[in-house]
Amino acid sequence: MPFDVTALRSHFPSLDHGLAFFDGPGGSQTPRVVAEAIAATMISPLSNRGTISTSELNAERAVAEFRSAYADLLGVPTTGIVHGRSATQLTYDFSRHLARTWRPGDEIIVSRLDHDSNVRPWIQAAERAGVTVRWIDLDGASLDLDTYQPSERTRLVAVTAASNVLGTIPPLREIVDRAHEVGALVYVDGVHYAAHHLADVPADFFVCSPYKFFGPHCGVLAASPELLETLQPDKLVPSSNAVPERFEFGTLPYEMLAGATAAVDFIAAIAPGGSGTRRERLAGSFAAIHEHELALRAQLEAGLRELGDAITVHSTAPDRTPTTLLTLEGRDAREAQIHLAGLGVLAPAGSFYAYEPFRALDLTDPALRVGLAPYNTPEEIDRLLTGLAAFLKL
Repeated sequence: MPFDVTALRSHFPSLDHGLAFFDGPGGSQTPRVVAEAIAATMISPLSNRGTISTSELNAERAVAEFRSAYADLLGVPTTGIVHGRSATQLTYDFSRHLARTWRPGDEIIVSRLDHDSNVRPWIQAAERAGVTVRWIDLDGASLDLDTYQPSERTRLVAVTAASNVLGTIPPLREIVDRAHEVGALVYVDGVHYAAHHLADVPADFFVCSPYKFFGPHCGVLAASPELLETLQPDKLVPSSNAVPERFEFGTLPYEMLAGATAAVDFIAAIAPGGSGTRRERLAGSFAAIHEHELALRAQLEAGLRELGDAITVHSTAPDRTPTTLLTLEGRDAREAQIHLAGLGVLAPAGSFYAYEPFRALDLTDPALRVGLAPYNTPEEIDRLLTGLAAFLKL
């Protein structure tokens, strides 16, 4: 049974407004069931976690269901799931936790492909600890693995699972294996990847953001509980020292947890005729999503080629998500964004916190990012291409 995009779209009230959303890499639209889960949690009896009253048990259930859902999504035990306000906040937190053991003479490795949230926290932590920073450079839109040289001094490798601007999916298995050979840990930014593929990355730490795949604004980190047990963050004396609670500061936002859980269950139900465990249903749904998005990407790329040399496509890696970065010869991408917005087509212009990729590609001006999501349609691709063609003639 083919992917039914019409049925999927019926769950998103925002799509009824006639806008074509190509800004998924910055945050997806939200299905009704997620908003309902948030609201239901907030208006039900609710208090701090405990085991006595209904309100305490409701809070406990929200936390337990959240950990169970993200354990299935990210492939770790429930005690390996850490909630955070955002992926950036989690990365800053864990950069401080991990850097406590770094010493002068150690080194870390970061990449020119990454969003700045998986670069700057590590560089700043390294500067404080007196640790050397080394780089994996870019070769076009792909990582140049000839510049990736982990050694016995390497303590950490930070790399993305998929670029939020180019869509590039680097060869993570090779990157992780080479790091592990020298005893280094690997911290993977899966924020963009997790919106398009089931997380099966063999990293030590994997961070993602539910609001990129239909959920509320928060962050989730996955790691093995055994690894988390080796880390001792600063914490309040009376707060729990259990894993993963020792990394979650203050009272958890139970309504956000409920919404994030609902997003995972929504994805698990996308695949037609899905059955089996939630993890198995998620795998089926992501396979259906990938096939649908791949067809849309092919349509988009064919249409961009027809527009000729006025458009330069920078997303050229052989393995990539359906996210395309482009510039327009002699034209300001921000003006293109404004023109498209007037047609009800939302494709943002900017650098999208991808500071290092823009420097590596010598992109000094904003670029237009077209990010596809499961609810996009072939008709919306046509609207985008027609709008771009009209803009180029202005």
